[in-house]
Amino acid sequence: MTDIEQAAIQKGFDSFNATFGRVPENFRLMAEHAPAAFAGYGLMRASVMREPAEGGALDLKTKELIFALLDTLAGQTTGAKNHAAAAMRLGLTLEELAEGLTQVLMVGGITTWNVTGADVLRHCAEQLAP
Repeated sequence: MTDIEQAAIQKGFDSFNATFGRVPENFRLMAEHAPAAFAGYGLMRASVMREPAEGGALDLKTKELIFALLDTLAGQTTGAKNHAAAAMRLGLTLEELAEGLTQVLMVGGITTWNVTGADVLRHCAEQLAP
């Protein structure tokens, strides 16, 4: 592995740790068995997940919401829950999440709600419950 690849992998790990507090298992698996692919992904993720003060255009709350909505549309429930919860930790309200998930339903149909959207909203509502 080259120094450039190793540095890119570290950037990816740092990005996940900064936003999620951990590197999800599926991405650790990629880093282990397809390190060059993870290196590329890590650089892309690190670039996208920059705050405006670091050169990003959108704040992290908005980026996490977008990822949650896109994952919902794609049927990726685990990712949608993780990103929605991260957005909530950054100040997203349950009402904002519900409105975004309704937009996904409008584009992707009721199946997006039944397969993923409802689970995402339920998960975040449970995070707020005392």
